[in-house]
Amino acid sequence: MSRIALDRKAVPTDAGPIEIALVGDLTDNESDLTEKILSVPPGGECTLYIDSPGGSPYCAMSLATLIRLRGLVATGIVTGECSSAALWPFAACTHRLVTPFSVLLFHSMKWQSGDHVGLNEAAEWARHFARLEQDMDNLLIEMFGAAEAKVAQWISGGRYVSGRELAASGLAELIELKPRLISHHIDNARPARPKRHAVAR
Repeated sequence: MSRIALDRKAVPTDAGPIEIALVGDLTDNESDLTEKILSVPPGGECTLYIDSPGGSPYCAMSLATLIRLRGLVATGIVTGECSSAALWPFAACTHRLVTPFSVLLFHSMKWQSGDHVGLNEAAEWARHFARLEQDMDNLLIEMFGAAEAKVAQWISGGRYVSGRELAASGLAELIELKPRLISHHIDNARPARPKRHAVAR
């Protein structure tokens, strides 16, 4: 089973934002990933490197909620795949970067009930998650903040979208994999730090 690669030793430094790798199924190591995001101070910066096929919708919503509620200045970089539930933390990022080879799968959230569910409980479960699915789809569209009609079309059609296509829609910035351009894109994605002025004593 794939695991999310996390560097537990990373701490905020003057060298730059905390770097967090989201690799594999999000659900496999949700507690560690949550801890990692919580290690970023409220309003602080972090960079998410994403190569994930998705995971639990609950996990996806929790991670996106933490990023937004804590006001993190997050840069999301799709290094490989960012599909299904992985789209939520990516959409929650302030800055989004993709390569020409990035792949993103958009579709409506899929839910599973537990085993041995009674008839009444199953009916209530279906009613609840039909509404929740629509609400989450709408939230994803809202978080991307642009090309709403196109994102809605991708979701309803279960579309695979390339990095180039996502960037052309204005939802991310395209990184060409050339050394000089890579550092330029990453540096420009970070907000300018305020200058410190000496105070006369």
